[in-house]
Amino acid sequence: MAGLINIGLTGILGHQSALNTTGNNITNANTPGYSRQQTVFESQTGITTGAGTIGSGVSVSEIRRITDQFVVNQLRSDTSLFSEQDTLNTELTRLDNLLGGESTGLNNALNNFFSSIQSAAEDPAALPQRQMVLSEAKGLVNRFQSLHSEFIQQRQSVTGQMQAATSDVNSLLSSIAELNLAISESPGIAQGNMPNDLMDKRDEKIRELSKLIQVKVTEVDGNQVNVSLSGGQALVVGGQASQLLTETSAADPTKLDFKLKTGNRISGVTDQIIGGALGGLRTFQNKVLEPAFDQLGRIALAVSDKVNKQHSIGMDLEGDLGGLFFTDINTRAAQLDRVTGNENNVPPNDGVISVEITNTTDLQARSYNLRFTGANGENFDLIDAETGEIVRQGQLPDPLPAEIEMPGFNVHIESGSFQDGDSFLVRPTRNAAANMDLQINREEDLAFATPIQAEADMGNTGNGSISQGTMLSTRNPLTNVPLDEFSQRGQLSPPLMVRFTSGSAYEILDASDPTNPVALTPPVTGTFQPGVSNKLFSEDPSDPNYRGFQFEISGNPEANDVFMISYNSDGVSDNRNATLLGGLGTVNTMNGGNQSFSEAYAGLVETVGVTTRQSQLDRDAGQALLEQSTNQWESVSGVNLDEEAGRLIQYQAAYNASAKVMSVAQDLFDTLLGTFN
Repeated sequence: MAGLINIGLTGILGHQSALNTTGNNITNANTPGYSRQQTVFESQTGITTGAGTIGSGVSVSEIRRITDQFVVNQLRSDTSLFSEQDTLNTELTRLDNLLGGESTGLNNALNNFFSSIQSAAEDPAALPQRQMVLSEAKGLVNRFQSLHSEFIQQRQSVTGQMQAATSDVNSLLSSIAELNLAISESPGIAQGNMPNDLMDKRDEKIRELSKLIQVKVTEVDGNQVNVSLSGGQALVVGGQASQLLTETSAADPTKLDFKLKTGNRISGVTDQIIGGALGGLRTFQNKVLEPAFDQLGRIALAVSDKVNKQHSIGMDLEGDLGGLFFTDINTRAAQLDRVTGNENNVPPNDGVISVEITNTTDLQARSYNLRFTGANGENFDLIDAETGEIVRQGQLPDPLPAEIEMPGFNVHIESGSFQDGDSFLVRPTRNAAANMDLQINREEDLAFATPIQAEADMGNTGNGSISQGTMLSTRNPLTNVPLDEFSQRGQLSPPLMVRFTSGSAYEILDASDPTNPVALTPPVTGTFQPGVSNKLFSEDPSDPNYRGFQFEISGNPEANDVFMISYNSDGVSDNRNATLLGGLGTVNTMNGGNQSFSEAYAGLVETVGVTTRQSQLDRDAGQALLEQSTNQWESVSGVNLDEEAGRLIQYQAAYNASAKVMSVAQDLFDTLLGTFN
């Protein structure tokens, strides 16, 4: 009877454990990361008799945690992928809305500015129209500065998110290391009794870590796991956790570098920070936001440069030459601001390097690294920061200065000493939008007229005609020195007379005294070709006959015909320069002369927009993969309440049946005792 009672007792105890396990599954059905558990039964060793082996009951061999490591790894990978794409898409959408918005973008401000100049050209002497030009110009400056400021705010937001995520990473690494230690020290683990709840918590912490950064997980002895970065740098080894650190980049103060502290050793791991939210933030900053800074700055430089040049060769309401309309793009401060030295450069770190913008038409929106090599830093490489390609290299002269010519800009290595390994970040366009400002405060200073004019003498006998002239420059483009022709305020020095000596030849004379013109020094003569338009002056700044302007004569002049070229002293109603200024809005002055300002900005908006839409597709795909792997994990490890309810009934019935076995055994025992009474 004792054997039958014991069999019933093992059944009761075993199914009681099964009921406890099932109940635990049900109550943890909504616990994140909880893996379904299962009671595993096995028969106890039977008792051998002459008639054979009689069973002695049941025992619980283990409480098994239902999991599939392949599915778990896939869930981590898909979690990291979706988190990266989701974070990237969030930041891209914010930038896309900023650039493409009617009130926040640049298009309206550009169009309104140039439209106001075109309207003012209809009545160039009217002060209200001139005031409108200044208002729209200020609005354009504010829009450039505002966009740059918004870029900075988004960059600061990204930096803050990176620092917060790094703090979360360190907290998770410590938790994983603690759980590793707790699991390895768990009682009964040597006998195979696994601490299921601790292992669930560790898996959940690793999954949460995967949301922040892509990691590799390796199982080691003692049921512990090692966690490492994608490049192999260890984050968790057993019960020891490393610490992820952020610090301002030595090469670029606007960015963060990532370091890994393991014990007393610190190593750089910036390039290994991929995947997860941190990877998405780094991708956005490096691939989208930084190029957007450069592109916006390039447009600001082009607008400032082209408008300044056109405005400077005009004439204002008071008869003066036009000055700068916007801030000079090549101020000393601006040239130095385009170069940032690496904080790790070798002392004395006294190198002076500047960047001069030479041609905004050919200027590209790119950044570069200037690296010095050699025993004394005598060799240099200029490297494209995005592609890593060496675009210029050479050797420094002794003594300095040196110049590196690039399309649209020159790098001036002015003075100082350079050591092997020194590097400088060269960003020709980065801060131009922030530095842009309006230089004109009075309506009268707007140079809408052209300072030169020409007229044919009333006594001419031929039918030759002269153009009203085209201004080229008021300064020599080669030396940047003011031309003698415009050295006297409100005058052309000297005024000129074009006198035909025959129908096919002419001379250009100094007409300071129109009644007694004299030859120029050196004398200037020319041959006239009838039937075509004949240019009078050279357009080559190195030619002595370059005067900063051009006139053309056409028709059929006769001998002794005279044409006078003078300063446009009374040109208050002249709108020639205003027309040219307004036309800059549609002229192709960027990307090698293939795009207008608006088209260049539209290219930036389109690039960000396409990237945003692609990111949305990637995010949706990542979400689908994550849902698929989550469902797969749920099918393996998740709690199915219907299934658990069925098992609860099953185990309850088995428990009751085992109790019945014990009751029968007791009745038999009582009957047996009764036979001896």
